Amino acid sequence: MSGEASGDMHGAKLANSLHAQDDRLILFGIGGERMQAAGVRIDVDAHRLSVVGITEVFAKLPQILDGMRTAKRLLVENKPDLLILIDFPDFNLHLASHAKKHGIPVLYYISPQIWAWRRGRVRKIKRLVDHMAVILPFEEIFYRQHGVPVTFVGHPLMDQYSTAPKQPKRSSEDNTVTVGLLPGSRDSEVTKLLPSMLAAAKRIHQQKPNTRFLLSRARSVASSPVERMVKESGVKVILHDGSTDALLEQATVVIVASGTTTLEAAIHETPMIIVYRISPLSYRLGKALIRVPHIGLVNLIADKRVVPELIQHEASPEQIAQHTLAILKDTTRAKRTRMELAEVRRRLGAAGASRKVAEIAMRLINQFAPNSYSSPI
Repeated sequence: MSGEASGDMHGAKLANSLHAQDDRLILFGIGGERMQAAGVRIDVDAHRLSVVGITEVFAKLPQILDGMRTAKRLLVENKPDLLILIDFPDFNLHLASHAKKHGIPVLYYISPQIWAWRRGRVRKIKRLVDHMAVILPFEEIFYRQHGVPVTFVGHPLMDQYSTAPKQPKRSSEDNTVTVGLLPGSRDSEVTKLLPSMLAAAKRIHQQKPNTRFLLSRARSVASSPVERMVKESGVKVILHDGSTDALLEQATVVIVASGTTTLEAAIHETPMIIVYRISPLSYRLGKALIRVPHIGLVNLIADKRVVPELIQHEASPEQIAQHTLAILKDTTRAKRTRMELAEVRRRLGAAGASRKVAEIAMRLINQFAPNSYSSPI
């Protein structure tokens, strides 16, 4: 069960790995286009459930409740041999409780960020989840300390990248540099972040006219609001649809919404400015609850501030432009950042996360239901 765009991507890879393990498996649940293309029967569209922030959830509460009712009904009617949960913690932990009541084993892939806040939920996970498959190295240590069965499988993003060392990005013959704008994969993220990114781009261009801008437009984001914001900004940008790989290969630096894409940038060893903005109430609540020194995954894995984080009011056009220009103008700093990102890349583990999770899933199916073959994601 996956409720977000990144979860849909990881779920699709896992579905392919599961079918490689046993093509008799029947996969169904919550997901998106990628999981459907990988052979998963989608009963609830994940895009309807995706939301960022604590207070923002209320706007989508009817869809979330309807999705929960459908998921619970699927578990009761189909009695699958295994429930695989992917991230999306508040929804999925509630679903795990329902699964346990009906004797359905649970594998949780991609841990909730309980190491950052609401650490007490580890007791609930220990009670409801049969195995955790985690993708960040420090998560394995955390769960082992709390007696939860866990395996560090490496980050699934590594499945699509070679281990060859990355080459430093160079300016073109006309000395043009490229700045990537990656405002996120959710409409709410883009609405909050893209105007500031575009305003920052205008300031950057004023100081470095040889800068070109590539704007990533995720498939899960409506195109018309993005085009309208670009037009209103007056900034010349090149719209880039689909995979971010090509953008990250070209960019000297990227301005990126906090989330999984920051790890993609780290894998490409692309210096970045991490930005994050939610509703004022969500921010105040989060600030009171969060117990980690960084919000960026890159900095958490490095266990130090490798790249700038601009949160809430700090994510202003002025500060975004200032930090971006600092990297563009200081080649020594840019080189040092690329070296530190290379270490983050190493800590993400080797390729094969989806295969390892599929192997864990098959072990659980054989343990709890050795003569049956149906499993939802």
